Amino acid sequence: MDTSEVWRSEDTQYCFSNFNGSCPKAPRFLTTRVLLYILFSAGVILTVFGNLVVIISISHFRQLHTPTNFLVVSLAAGDFLLGLSVMPFSMIRTIESCWYFGETYCLLHSTFDMSLTTVSIFHLIFIAIDRHYAICDPLLYSVKITNQVIGVFISVSWLLPITYSYGSVYSKAGLTDHSTPSDSCLGHCVLVFNAVWGPLHTLISFFLPCCVMMGIYAKIFLVARRHARLISGAENAKQITDKGKLSNHKDRKAARTLTIVMTVFVLCWMPAFADAVVDPFFNFPTPTIVYDCLVFLGYCNSALNPIIYAFFYPWFQNALKLIISCAIFRPDSSTINLFSKK
Repeated sequence: MDTSEVWRSEDTQYCFSNFNGSCPKAPRFLTTRVLLYILFSAGVILTVFGNLVVIISISHFRQLHTPTNFLVVSLAAGDFLLGLSVMPFSMIRTIESCWYFGETYCLLHSTFDMSLTTVSIFHLIFIAIDRHYAICDPLLYSVKITNQVIGVFISVSWLLPITYSYGSVYSKAGLTDHSTPSDSCLGHCVLVFNAVWGPLHTLISFFLPCCVMMGIYAKIFLVARRHARLISGAENAKQITDKGKLSNHKDRKAARTLTIVMTVFVLCWMPAFADAVVDPFFNFPTPTIVYDCLVFLGYCNSALNPIIYAFFYPWFQNALKLIISCAIFRPDSSTINLFSKK
């Protein structure tokens, strides 16, 4: 007897009620679904429009055209695309417990999801390298970190993750036999790695990069503390200018803010990646709803980055005011001093 027939009963709801082999649908009250749609939609809107503000701000205002900010705007572009092309469909899949968009977009959606997450990791590594040179080797920073070098960083951050994700998903290398609708029931779309590739993928794409970033930032803060002591001593001897103090303070503040961005990324994505490592060894006991919630916790990182910028970057606050008031349409708006306290 076909197993799809065993699943069927009068009390069970299915993703596609008119087709045999359809996945069963998790029953949820209408009120629960509405509340979940409101909550998840708020996250999607915040992700899309928050990162759009970052993109517009850095792209429009010349004062923000720095190597570090070019990496930040590229990172924001990845978060923006995640909010636009991945999160809405994942939201519907989670709340409805069904995939309604076909196998073709299931594979494409999985590719977008996997690649954009890896894009964020690559950007954070290169941002850490940028901050390392700015603080640990400031005299050679402008020589070593040029716009051309940043262009290479950004190109690598996009091309490698997209190539890797596309190859992994469409070749189905390392995937289980139940990762796409054609391999399991109709209405299913969850990317699941097997017991060998799951831990390997997580180690390569998450844990190793995180260790590299933490090592770089640890060195940055050790050097920053040493610089602070030297500046304090030079201040006492009146051998340092206000310009030198300001420059050092700005670099340390930027490093501290971007460290918070990295920490939030790790905290948001750690549960999902940890589950991806452990789950295959116990025959995938994690319920789909739990897995989806862990993934959405990771998605929250893309919504939190603009909030972090809003709290710690005065230029972001001023740019947001100018965008909301439509002052950016003035002819001279690109030259406005965003660091003014007014």
